[in-house]
Amino acid sequence: MSAGNPGDRLKPATGATVGAALRVEGVHKSFDRLEVLRGIDLVVSEHDVVCLIGASGSGKSTLLRCINLLEPIQAGRIFVGDTEITARNVDLNAIRRRIGIVFQSYNLFPHMTVLENVTLAPRKALKQSRGDANAQATELLRRFGLADKRDEYPDRLSGGQQQRVAIVRALAMQPELLLLDEVTSALDPELVSEVLDVIRELANGGMTMVIATHEMSFARDIASRVYFLDAGVILEEGPPEQLFSAPREARTRQFLQRIIAAGRL
Repeated sequence: MSAGNPGDRLKPATGATVGAALRVEGVHKSFDRLEVLRGIDLVVSEHDVVCLIGASGSGKSTLLRCINLLEPIQAGRIFVGDTEITARNVDLNAIRRRIGIVFQSYNLFPHMTVLENVTLAPRKALKQSRGDANAQATELLRRFGLADKRDEYPDRLSGGQQQRVAIVRALAMQPELLLLDEVTSALDPELVSEVLDVIRELANGGMTMVIATHEMSFARDIASRVYFLDAGVILEEGPPEQLFSAPREARTRQFLQRIIAAGRL
């Protein structure tokens, strides 16, 4: 991979999928007596963009946090490539270096400039030199329209700019898999499009992504497959043209009808 452009080594999917980048098998997750995930099975092929949709509380964010090992699971297995990341004695830090995650909140360090935010993890975790980390970060910031913000502090940026910096920070770790958790939900409506444009560019470059989103039109346009979660289970999944146009399950139809009535699809 070139230092400045993680997407350069990736090619867009064409035709058949290449291999499993992520496998989730029978995952259960509970918080005390509340069972949030109730037997989740999910396969993401290399270069796929999988969108998770569903009402708030359906388990989308918890699933992403389990995939990134931020939450332990009670049952099931999760594989990244050929590695079972939920096996005992796994090196959590090594696994997390392979999986990028971006949250609703930007979580930027307020006392650091944009450049310092983006280069901190590559220097500490990947042991990049300051020069290499700065060169990679500068190219990524340029690529996503933030070159003139590299020396600014987060509080000088708009919400959309801060979220783009958060995505760039995740990309600077050169992940195999990128998880995006409702990354537009905290933004003003006029700022949503600039973040979605970044995600579209990543998809076009072949980045493997799992995206929890309420942006239904975006999911319909960008996803390889869409998974509808309801009360901790995957109730229905399929290509976006099928799931959005002819859902099989009554609960999926009800959910989409409410989305349409709200003018969001």
